[in-house]
Amino acid sequence: MLTSPHSEGSVDPRQANDAGPATDATAPSRDVRYSIMVISGLLALGLGVGAAALPVPYVVESAGPVFNTLGKDGDKPVISVTGHESFAAKGDLDLTTVVTTGGPQSPATILDVFRGWLDPSKAVYPEELIYPKGSTAQDTAKQGQVDMATSQENAVAAALRQLKIPFEQRLTVAGLSDSSPSAGKIQEGDRLVSINGKPVTSLASIQTELAAGAGAPAVVVADRGGKSVTATITPTKNPSGTYILGVLLASGFTFPFNVNISLNNVGGPSAGMMFALGIIDTLTPGDLTGGKHIAGTGTITPDGAVGAIGGIAQKMIGAKQQGATLFLAPAANCGDVVGHIPNGLQVVKVESLAEATAAVKQFASGGDVKGLPTCTNN
Repeated sequence: MLTSPHSEGSVDPRQANDAGPATDATAPSRDVRYSIMVISGLLALGLGVGAAALPVPYVVESAGPVFNTLGKDGDKPVISVTGHESFAAKGDLDLTTVVTTGGPQSPATILDVFRGWLDPSKAVYPEELIYPKGSTAQDTAKQGQVDMATSQENAVAAALRQLKIPFEQRLTVAGLSDSSPSAGKIQEGDRLVSINGKPVTSLASIQTELAAGAGAPAVVVADRGGKSVTATITPTKNPSGTYILGVLLASGFTFPFNVNISLNNVGGPSAGMMFALGIIDTLTPGDLTGGKHIAGTGTITPDGAVGAIGGIAQKMIGAKQQGATLFLAPAANCGDVVGHIPNGLQVVKVESLAEATAAVKQFASGGDVKGLPTCTNN
């Protein structure tokens, strides 16, 4: 802090000869001392500013923009269909986003973190909770793009499955879990063809057959480089009690027509459910929303299961700011929903695309969504 040259206890040099003994001639002059203090203060200020600009290992999340899946991104429709009849739809089915400050792409500063702590609309997390240790900006950007592309394919598959429009799905082994019962029998790159004589058409078809067997050995046929391979595998249970083969699966699709999703500068998997709802509305006559403003978030699987996402508190804020009155939230995120719902926003929890569609239809028809499942403290 800079101090005044006339602070309490100092002597005015104009009265020095009358005020007492003369000062030591070797002592620095008053002007020199003042200059030193000014320079010291400026140096301290500079060091403080420099320290405030240093990156810190935290991430700050705040409400980002929303995108109407029934509208346009720039001059292009977010969802367009070729090769199949489509219908213009009114209303809003907003996908919500989060703006992230921090991490490999844009390191946060001390000031960013302090502002985040002071702003109840933002959230601050240690960086390692959001990004894997050692991630680079390139890694993060690439993963975001891959997740977005995957969510779009899954959304098309989930929407077509719900509309009972047939398509081809291929499940390929991407890896094996630790202590997998399939080790030595199924290999990475194998395409699963059938299980107990029934075609593998989706992950649900595998899970259904394993559940029906209640842990009994299953006969799995796979395509390995054009050759048929048959293996008998005894499934194990995962922590949730579901029987599994212990393989990591990647999906590939062949759709009967083209669904194009155009959305720039957005990454990650959390738009999947809202993409799927937008596709359903685009492929069916009438307005699914009844012209109302609805928002939401959630990952989607090809079988229509809705999964958890990050930053839901900020996404609800962004949805409300843009005019949404209903918000669809993944049931798995209820712990982060309770206590963070903006005034005037109704939230319905969903676990599947079918539940999300039913909620939108009920809301569109003027139904009482208060009767639909919501997040509670229980």
